[in-house]
This record gives sequence, structure tokens and C-alpha cells, in this order.
Amino acid sequence: MKTSLHTFLFSISAAILTNQATANEQIKPLIGEYLGQKKPGNTPSVFAPGHVSGKHRDVNAFFSPNMTEFYFTRMDLKLETWDLISYTLEDGQWRESIVGPRVGRPLISPDGETMHLGQYYMTRNSCGWSHLKRLDPPFSRKDWGIMRLSASRSGTYILDDYKNGDIIRISKVINGERQAPKAMGPEINTGKYNAHPFIAPDDSYIIWDGVRESGFGDSDLYISFRKPDGTWSDALNMGETINTPVREASASITPDGKYLFFNRATKNNDSDIYWVDAQIIKTLKKRVKM
Repeated sequence: MKTSLHTFLFSISAAILTNQATANEQIKPLIGEYLGQKKPGNTPSVFAPGHVSGKHRDVNAFFSPNMTEFYFTRMDLKLETWDLISYTLEDGQWRESIVGPRVGRPLISPDGETMHLGQYYMTRNSCGWSHLKRLDPPFSRKDWGIMRLSASRSGTYILDDYKNGDIIRISKVINGERQAPKAMGPEINTGKYNAHPFIAPDDSYIIWDGVRESGFGDSDLYISFRKPDGTWSDALNMGETINTPVREASASITPDGKYLFFNRATKNNDSDIYWVDAQIIKTLKKRVKM
């Protein structure tokens, strides 16, 4: 009896210590660039497990241009509610907060002053971010379904539209005037659907997710490069290192150009955020005839 009791108490103590160790790991301060995470190589790895990537659906990650803010959206699988979450670098430590309910698939403009959220946007103010504002027509048309709008330094908008064939549109600024959005050509808009685009700050490429018969299964990440004459190259699948039989989506590149972020579905019907060395973009560009 004493042996059994001793074994039982030992098991309880071990469980408590394990839980305490896990809890301590969870609350360990995030210090250093990229939330203090070990930098990945050419194979994608989960970003900030236990903090950013966890037991919920974590998607749509991106940094602010000055790299002092990190944002992503999370769906609580129990409550089925979405939030826009941020980590802000304060006094050398990253601190988590909830910006508010998720609206669209957010991205920050290259100047850091505007956060685009589909057909809406917010601007910076002394308190952080303004209230939601609606884009001017035609971007606010009710018959358009914009999930994600991405802006470059030149003012070019790249946006998706799930209400009209799951296509991607482009809107440029010419001589200071915003041009009407136009559907991009078949080099981009091919396959079952195309969504969640990201345009490089210098307009040099677009990354988005889509489903094509030539893909690896569910949605894959694709890239197209802008040629010297202003046209776009045929889409390139970003390859089996990035894409798998499950869903990959919502790519972004860190403002320093070093890492590619995206989300990947898991077996539990949620998603984790991954990152990988952005060298793959230079490798893929070599396959394009400019």
C-alpha cells in the first residue's frame, strides 16, 4: 500500500512540475527581433509556437514597416470568434494585445500609416488606430467581395474579389490619379480561385493563394513577377517546400525582405503560421524570362 501511495504521489508531483514547466514556457518573455524566434532556413517552420501559433486558427501574419509591431488574426475554435491580435515591441519586450474584432484580411501599407482591411481601412492616430473607414467607390461596391487589399509604395492596389469569380484586380495611381481596378490577365486569374494577394513594396512581384489542377492539393501559394514592360509573368507555383496537400494561404514578406510568412492548415481544422527564408523568391525569379 505504501509503495502504491508513494508511486501515486510521485505521479501527481511530476504532473504538477510538468504543468508548471509548460506554463513557464508559455509566459517566457519574447525578447529580440522577430519576437525572439530562432530564424528558419529554407524549410518552413512554425512561428512562435505557444504564443502566435497554438490551438486556434492563426492566420494572416505581417509586420509593420519599422518591424516593431506584429499582427495576425485568430479564430477561437470554441467561441468561433475572430480577433485581430498584435505584438508590440516595448522596452525590448514584445507585448500582446487585441486590436479588435477581425475585419477582412488586414495588411499595413508600406508607409505604416494605413491598415487595409478588405473594403475598409484604419489610419494611425495618437491612440493607435482610428475607427473603421470605408474605401471610396468602386472599392466599396456591395457586389464586390474584397477579402484582402495590398498596397505598394507607388500606391498600386492588388485586391481579390470572391463575389465575382474569385479573381484578382489591380488599381494603379497614374499622374496622381487613382485608376479604376481592372481584372488581371490569365497569367494570374487561372484555376478554381485566386485570393489573398500580397504585392511587394516596389511592385516587383505578387504572391497569392489559389487552386489549380497542377497544384499539390488544396490552395497553394503562387508568385508572378512584373516584367520591365509592365506586364506580369505566368504564375509560378512556389514549390513543394512551401506547398503541401493541405491549404497554404495569406502570404506576406517581412519589410526587411528576409522572410516569407504564410499560414498552413493542420489536421485539427485550425491553422498555424509558418515562416521561411525569402531566398526562394530570388530562386523562382531566375525561371522567368524578363
